[in-house]
Amino acid sequence: MDMRSAVGALMLIVVAVFFVSFENQERVERHDTLSAYGFFTGSLKSLNPAAHVIPYTVNTPLFSNYAEKSRFVIVPKGQKAVYNDSIAFDLPVGTILIKNFYYPLDFRNPDKGKKVIETRLLVHQSTGWEAWPYIWDEEQTEATYDAAGDTKTISYVDKNGKKITTPYVVPNKNQCKGCHIRDGKMKPIGVSARQLNGNYNYSARTENQLIYWQRQGLIDALPAQEQIPALAVWGDVRNTDLNHRARSYLDANCAHCHSRKGPANTSGLFLDIQETDRAHLGVNKSPIAAGRGAGDLQYDIVPGQPHKSILVYRMKTNDPAIAMPEIGREQIDKEGVALIEEWIKKNTF
Repeated sequence: MDMRSAVGALMLIVVAVFFVSFENQERVERHDTLSAYGFFTGSLKSLNPAAHVIPYTVNTPLFSNYAEKSRFVIVPKGQKAVYNDSIAFDLPVGTILIKNFYYPLDFRNPDKGKKVIETRLLVHQSTGWEAWPYIWDEEQTEATYDAAGDTKTISYVDKNGKKITTPYVVPNKNQCKGCHIRDGKMKPIGVSARQLNGNYNYSARTENQLIYWQRQGLIDALPAQEQIPALAVWGDVRNTDLNHRARSYLDANCAHCHSRKGPANTSGLFLDIQETDRAHLGVNKSPIAAGRGAGDLQYDIVPGQPHKSILVYRMKTNDPAIAMPEIGREQIDKEGVALIEEWIKKNTF
């Protein structure tokens, strides 16, 4: 082999090693236990984040059987999220979204403790996003990867002092995909401008989350704050804009499927906050193929008549063949139903 050939071969080896190394850095290794990642310090169930783990919240969360949630994000060092004002941010490969579902033992007094049921990781690999579900043990010392899901019986005291005992379904890995599909690909949902444009009580001070992300170097090209959209905190009755509260609720609870690029796009019912066509919002719209889901009702929304609206009918049942959303709801969101009923009754859309 002459010198030129030897140098060429050496360069090919160096390039190959570089790309193998680069690919290995991009791929997050899945562990069998949650503790193995080192996301949290101290007692695992305390969910105290390590220094590189950033807590966040959303303005209007998805209803999940009255479970509380604590959310965290890890963005690879030196990388940034790309801002978008309408869909979830483009997050770099290596990003991990961490969502923990738990119940206070007594909603009237959270200091009495909590029970964590599950932790869902959404991990951005070089091949796309992956969902990794973890189920907590009864001792609250560990959570273990379980792609098959499970059904738990949970008990807690609600905000009215009533003892609640109810089933809670931990979705399997494929069911996670059912909500996170957009344009045929798995994507995050809640990490968006309209959901993150609100305050969070960080350890040092309370600050707008997007401003904090910008200060921490986690996001690029953030516009002026007054130009950033925001969902309402729908349960805040001090906000007298009923339409914004109701549309925010529907955006968070329904639009991941019922949007023009979501899995339910063939329904023609689009409930995302950007939708302006009253017919696509369901006003006097007949369902395309609801089956039992329509009951004996004719239209998705009948202005002024929530009791005749399919949307409300499907929110008010636990029948798995009728209930919406289809996954992750074994209880009825009584407060959410009341909001949508008021919205339809007052015809504010």
